[in-house]
Amino acid sequence: MLNLFFQNPLEFLIIAALLVMAISIHEFSHALLADRLGDPTARIAGRMTLNPLAHLDPIGTLLLFVVGFGWGRPVPFDPFNLRDPKRDSALISFAGPASNLIMAIVSSVLLRFTNHLPLILSINLFELLSLFIYFNVILAIFNLIPIHPLDGFKVVAGLIPPKYYHDWLALEPYGMIFLLLLIFPFFGNSPVFTIVQPVVNFILSFLLPTKVGGII
Repeated sequence: MLNLFFQNPLEFLIIAALLVMAISIHEFSHALLADRLGDPTARIAGRMTLNPLAHLDPIGTLLLFVVGFGWGRPVPFDPFNLRDPKRDSALISFAGPASNLIMAIVSSVLLRFTNHLPLILSINLFELLSLFIYFNVILAIFNLIPIHPLDGFKVVAGLIPPKYYHDWLALEPYGMIFLLLLIFPFFGNSPVFTIVQPVVNFILSFLLPTKVGGII
């Protein structure tokens, strides 16, 4: 994707803006639900905002532009402030991917109305909404992979039986190693792409129409 910066800077900036927007919504949703569940940590840390400067993670953002998969800066929360730490931690973690899927669905509904607009506006809006849908879906599915620091790690922690809970959390320090191995493109293709892309394509088959306003 970085090559696009030199080939078409305007298109690169548009794509970057859509990506940053998707990440900001994702991280804001973590902070919002944590606050609603009784933990003010994220609010005190200034994370209850859609300002992307509060949410971008240097490594996660760089990987997003380089390999197409990434993450935002983890939203802090204190499990001791939660009524049910195991369950509520999972809900807070799931809030980010859920918000991206909701945004993708809303954008998909709006996409159906682009054929009522003038042709040139219809084409441009169709392309922007399609990209926004794609970014939100891929951000949601990638972050549901059960490896720390991705959201799926704590989502699984909230679902597994209590007797395995602490054993699962003991894997957290090794998460970044597993994740980088998963992202590294062995033999020209990233293993995570092989895992995530079929799921993403399946969801997009419902959200992206094959034909809107004469655009195929």
